[in-house]
Amino acid sequence: MRKLKLQVQMTVDGYVGGPNGEMDWVLFNWDDALKNYVTEITEPIDCIVLGRKLAEGFIPYWASVAANPADPQFTAGQKFTDTHKVVFTKTLDQSAWANTVLAKGDLVDEITKLKNQEGKDIIAYGGATFVSALIKHGLIDELHLFINPAAIGNGLPIFKELDHKQNLTLVKSTAFDCGIVVLHYAPRRA
Repeated sequence: MRKLKLQVQMTVDGYVGGPNGEMDWVLFNWDDALKNYVTEITEPIDCIVLGRKLAEGFIPYWASVAANPADPQFTAGQKFTDTHKVVFTKTLDQSAWANTVLAKGDLVDEITKLKNQEGKDIIAYGGATFVSALIKHGLIDELHLFINPAAIGNGLPIFKELDHKQNLTLVKSTAFDCGIVVLHYAPRRA
């Protein structure tokens, strides 16, 4: 079975966005070690799952990076553009993006189908609503929480939808010179 990984930017106080989705607290001055970490977790993937809201910015942004060989993120842009994407949506009727399909069915059923297909790992990117649903239903196999050195006091959490305790095992914690600490957790399954 394929693994579903989550990579998400967070504040020290547990938010993935400000009250209106603001992300002005995210550090972008990543050192080479952090870039290499991202490469390590994204190299063994062949599918990206996204919530619709994030997809609207994510897909066009990485396509523009992939179209510019002089961009320092060109390789990442190619990876994200060339990788098959599944956008979870209740509002779109057709995909506006290349190499992207829409998933409009039940989240648990759709993710389970993807995980049962042949292939490499899957990575999830998304906003608070999409990620919260993945966590609530126990669909994530690896959590890579990129803790940014900022506290915002109020915002969009990803663990608020839990209706029961989920125990996690710390696989690894890594501090990077830019100030981000990555906490890599795996769910403890019964």
